[in-house]
Amino acid sequence: MDTGFWILQLLNALQLSMLLFLLSVGLTVIFGLMHFVNLAHGALYAFGAYVAATIAASMGYWVGLFVAPLAVAVLGLVLYQFLIKSMRSSGPMAQVLVTFGLIFAFLDITRIIWGDLALALDVPEILSGRLSLLGVEYPAYRFFVMLVGLTALIILNLVLNKTQIGAMIRAGVDNDKMASCLGINVERLFFLVFCVGCALAGLAGAVAAPLLSVVPEMGLEILIPTLIVIVIGGLGSLKGAIAGSLIYGFVQTFGSVFAPQFASVVIYLLLAFILVTKPAGLFPAKGG
Repeated sequence: MDTGFWILQLLNALQLSMLLFLLSVGLTVIFGLMHFVNLAHGALYAFGAYVAATIAASMGYWVGLFVAPLAVAVLGLVLYQFLIKSMRSSGPMAQVLVTFGLIFAFLDITRIIWGDLALALDVPEILSGRLSLLGVEYPAYRFFVMLVGLTALIILNLVLNKTQIGAMIRAGVDNDKMASCLGINVERLFFLVFCVGCALAGLAGAVAAPLLSVVPEMGLEILIPTLIVIVIGGLGSLKGAIAGSLIYGFVQTFGSVFAPQFASVVIYLLLAFILVTKPAGLFPAKGG
């Protein structure tokens, strides 16, 4: 195997990792701050993909990419006000059952609106070609996916570590009751973080749409990898989200190349090992 092969697989792993990061980072902070188990996060990702594909068909890719996160954030706002807010005090089992039911509700709503047939979203012309890296030709759009993920990582890191709102979010993740006693409006933080997490899920769906078939089941298919990323990385942690995404992306990519029949087995063995040795994940939030 030549150098080009390794570079190609490295790029594939990075692209998958960045896509998973976009989807998992919002969910892990929701877990860490709100202690809320939202299994419907994958359905929001699928909704973002459908909105992007629908808007792009008439107004172009870039408008779809911009509108999808906003539309999913609005959906998140409605969910929070009418369901999530009242469910926060419920136990994890009730949260799991309700949000698991939401998955199938969204699945049926998606089929009613868009049907069962797959939607296609074309790559924008400016990103339709290939770029050369160390002699390896790689689709420009996949570089764009990596760039979006990296940009989100940088912005989130700056917000969480360099701003007052970020300090309040970190305080809430560490100890929400103590943060509330110190005068932080934790309820407002819950609302903000939930809506931002939903917007990131919508962005992930819009970015993934040109790479995948946009089908109702795509939210279900991505749910397990996202949960694995969160468990490996640790709840409520930006560092954990990127670490878990990179680990999953590299193990899945190289496992599929060298031992495709065992790729999933390796992921689950790694997950079991992490749960036994570090039950809180590799980089949990301080309060985790």
